[in-house]
Amino acid sequence: MNDLQWQLPGSFNFGRDVIDAIAGSHPDRLALIWCDQSGRERRYSFGEISRRTNQLAALLAAEGVGRGDRVLVMLPRLPQWQIAMVGCLKLGAVPIPCIDMLTAKDVLYRATCAQAVGAITTRANVEKFSGTSGLKIRVAVGGAPRWLDFDAALDAQPATFACADTGIEDPAVIYFTSGSTGLPKGVTHAARGLYCWRGSARDWLDLHSDDLMWCTADTGWSKAGTSILFGPWSQGAGVLFYDGRFDAAERLRLIAHYGVTVFCGAATEFRHLVNEDFSGTDLSRLRLAVSAGESVNPEVVRRWQELTGIPLLEAYGQTETLMTVANGLGRPMREGSMGRALPGCRMAVLSPEGRPLPPGESGQLALVLPNPQLMLGYWQEPERTAAAFSSHDGVEYFLTGDLAHMDDNGFIYYAGRVDDIISSAGYRIGPIEVENALQEHPAVTECAVIGSPDAERGEIVKAFVVLRKGVEASDVLKRELQEHVKRVTAPYKYPRLVEFLPELPKSAAGKLLRRVLRDAERKPVTPLKE
Repeated sequence: MNDLQWQLPGSFNFGRDVIDAIAGSHPDRLALIWCDQSGRERRYSFGEISRRTNQLAALLAAEGVGRGDRVLVMLPRLPQWQIAMVGCLKLGAVPIPCIDMLTAKDVLYRATCAQAVGAITTRANVEKFSGTSGLKIRVAVGGAPRWLDFDAALDAQPATFACADTGIEDPAVIYFTSGSTGLPKGVTHAARGLYCWRGSARDWLDLHSDDLMWCTADTGWSKAGTSILFGPWSQGAGVLFYDGRFDAAERLRLIAHYGVTVFCGAATEFRHLVNEDFSGTDLSRLRLAVSAGESVNPEVVRRWQELTGIPLLEAYGQTETLMTVANGLGRPMREGSMGRALPGCRMAVLSPEGRPLPPGESGQLALVLPNPQLMLGYWQEPERTAAAFSSHDGVEYFLTGDLAHMDDNGFIYYAGRVDDIISSAGYRIGPIEVENALQEHPAVTECAVIGSPDAERGEIVKAFVVLRKGVEASDVLKRELQEHVKRVTAPYKYPRLVEFLPELPKSAAGKLLRRVLRDAERKPVTPLKE
């Protein structure tokens, strides 16, 4: 499978080569269903998306934005997001999608770092751009003083546009992503990345032109790019775009109401979904559920499939690479594995010295290069970019910063971030295995495991547990959870400390933030003065 050789075109403009191409042959095909929690709804055909993105590109060009210029796109889940993103691409400008929750400080950092020349946002967020300067164009959904009104400004533009002939190595999109330390990194992808991301839409999402895909990712994350925009539309599939807060019961209702066929949610969402009552919910059109961005506990996968009869396929990728490892429909799977390398990708597990390790041994997961999905680099940070690569015996690797092991058949098992490993009395313990064991207990909804400083052992395993509704925290339950872990996995891995929390810290993308728990655990306690 992974001996696929990518045949890349010399140039690729997603707006021209995907959107306009589909609109030319199937102008009435459904591209987008937008709805929100108040019940409003709007449907767009590929023909409408083609016309509206032409108008956005024309507007930017008329205001002096050119090829290669960076434009901040800070929009919630509104159809103007897709129009803004594709319109920028048609012009050859580089969109920088940003989550709606950024602060003014966050906006200023991104605008300054990327030397942005334009901004597209909502009326509610225009104040966050007050510190920016040098913007040639400011567009707001709903309009604002000194800002163009998005829809009115587009209405005044022509419906046709001559798209830029974007080179396959030209920058196409920048995603700012935060690591465990340092300022956010501007992950810069070339047009070849946008072209290649159709691979995961085909080999993981199994999308076809008659599918309706719903991915719940936020608009500022690369997952939204691949599973809401670039992936589904490259396959000619329609997408559902819901602007509303998370509610497990409402998720199921919307899947049934709109006849979603492929659903992608965060692991956190599935942990709550499996506790819902599925009786009376018509999921007859849903044929596949997927998750990525955070490991899904095997117990959650098992319960989802028992409740629905629908596969839940996990995948692995990063903002720098997007999906490189996945399970696929009709292919062998292994419990607890995030799959095998996708076609066109090769993965390796490396020792701390950068040497490839044999099957069964744990180390840092790496992408074998060359690979056209890989980013161009971190925006204007050559040293940081260089630090993400290594080589051994003439083979170059991109280092993921994640721990894993691979079995004899190429199945890859995630063990956590490199800095998540717990070192206790000479044992190295990955948090994922302990979390998976805890997740099997009927009292547990979510959990997180870290290393807590200990004078004798260096670190001991500590578990933070969110209990299911109706379950009361107690010392008896703590001991029960500890004994449960001892039975399910190696006894030395059991959590010597258990703390119950109402919720776990998560990023805006819904990823578990173990480092927040770890930092709080290491914070020195100031003794009380007598």
